[in-house]
Amino acid sequence: MMHSRDLQKLEGVLSPSHLEEMEFARSLRQSKVSVKICQYSYDLLIQYLHKTQSITMLGIVNERINFQVSPGQPSSISDDADVFTLVGSGHDAADLVNQKEIHWGLLEDSLEERLEKAGDRITDSDKADGEVKDGDLEENKIQPFKFTCIFRLFFVHVQKRSADGGKGGSMQKKLKKDKVVATTGKASRSESSTTSGAPRVKPELTLPIIPTEVEHSILEDLRNRVQLSSMTLPSISFYTFINTHNGLNCASISHDGSLVAGGFSDSSLKVWDMAKLGQQTGNISAPSQGENELAPNENILNANAKGRSYTLFRGHSGPVYSTTFSPYGDFLLSSSSDSTIRLWSTKLNANLVCYKGHNYPVWDVQFSPVGHYFASASHDRTARIWSMDRIQPLRIMAGHLSDVDCVQWHANCNYVATGSSDRTVRLWDVQSGECVRIFIGHRSMILCLAMSPDGRYMASGDEDGKIMMWDLASGCCVSPLVGHSSCVWSLSFSCEGSLLASGSADSTVKIWDVTKSLKVSKTEENKNGKTNRLRSLKTLPTKSTPVYALQFSRRNLLFAAGALTKIA
Repeated sequence: MMHSRDLQKLEGVLSPSHLEEMEFARSLRQSKVSVKICQYSYDLLIQYLHKTQSITMLGIVNERINFQVSPGQPSSISDDADVFTLVGSGHDAADLVNQKEIHWGLLEDSLEERLEKAGDRITDSDKADGEVKDGDLEENKIQPFKFTCIFRLFFVHVQKRSADGGKGGSMQKKLKKDKVVATTGKASRSESSTTSGAPRVKPELTLPIIPTEVEHSILEDLRNRVQLSSMTLPSISFYTFINTHNGLNCASISHDGSLVAGGFSDSSLKVWDMAKLGQQTGNISAPSQGENELAPNENILNANAKGRSYTLFRGHSGPVYSTTFSPYGDFLLSSSSDSTIRLWSTKLNANLVCYKGHNYPVWDVQFSPVGHYFASASHDRTARIWSMDRIQPLRIMAGHLSDVDCVQWHANCNYVATGSSDRTVRLWDVQSGECVRIFIGHRSMILCLAMSPDGRYMASGDEDGKIMMWDLASGCCVSPLVGHSSCVWSLSFSCEGSLLASGSADSTVKIWDVTKSLKVSKTEENKNGKTNRLRSLKTLPTKSTPVYALQFSRRNLLFAAGALTKIA
């Protein structure tokens, strides 16, 4: 069961020449297969082989199998994260790489750090003002549940107002929000401490200067951020593409949810402005008989509207496989099977640069958290670091044994993570281009990655629907997440890192509790005899809409997007 994909590959071996041609078969013959087994079972196996004098079998075992013997009694394989290893993988080489030192902290003097310092001063002054009345406390205890535990799907034009309305909303809404913050004070401080307690590191890249108006806007969003936890779940806005005729390959949402981009098989890139879409009601197509089951408050994006509610970008000569907005929404990157990456201006609605360097299709491209720099992943088995002002890559990261399918920046921009069809995830130092971590545990190709806001943990999702949480410092799997029944296409951490959202081809969005699971120590885990698994807090099914993209806004509103498939 664990290696059904590997067995399917070996079924295709019908002659000795096939063994030479198949990369997987060659790796099996060149290295030992890792098998995890407990001490009790290992002793029984050795006793049996010696007792029956199975000399041939003993020779095969010694030559081809590397037993990883663990102490204690047998345990369930499905509960063991370490057992999902890559057959024929170089564990010794990975262990050697994972001994290298990495600095997973956050950047010095970041906007979040400045806001935290200012918040601490405000909190100290508030303490001197006196205690809150008992009646207010009672009211506050009820309020947060009422405020955040409702999951909503909004109209596009309604959502735009709700996303921006925090800045100029009514005083009553502000008072309600203040009550929520007050009542969840202890929980908020403990959860936000995941980022405030992270060590500070110096940037290895030259960081771009943030414009003053953009900085003010970000600080305003951070001040109005809703603190999430297992008791206060996020509101969700889902954008549904219709009439795509299976042509939508990827989707991307800007940080404030005001822009949504889609990459299509006909080599086009389309961008919808939510404010304009809300005003042009004629551009939202009427649902057909198969679509009328959709909730009336879902966001509908019509890919073939005659009135054109979107901005069309053309330039690629092959299917577009990935799109990503810059942190401030003024630029858009797209990658294609034509082996190029293109930079577009969302203000000028024009193509600015075409980046050429990869030799084969580019599967993924991602802006860095500070903008200006971006990373790409390709079929040529490399990932590359670029800057907007140079047409040649700054770094080339080579080491994967198969396609590099996805890429993700670390929160401090000093590292880049890559997921591959060789079923490993690697972490690279941006400055040296050197691999500093190899994460082994997935049984199928890795499709998406996400970094926790404090930079300590990473989540990866694969083709089988498994999600794994990794500790960057040790290179070990902290917790496997099992629940999706199909490919996991998107992952996103909430801004304080307490929740993880996952979107899948099984047409669901799942919310996972990160904080509680990570607090369980290994010693406690061994005492209880249970493996540390993240707890699924909520499963949100869509109406036959696989989830292509997820994005937490700076205010902790969760955006999601997907294309409606044909309803039977």
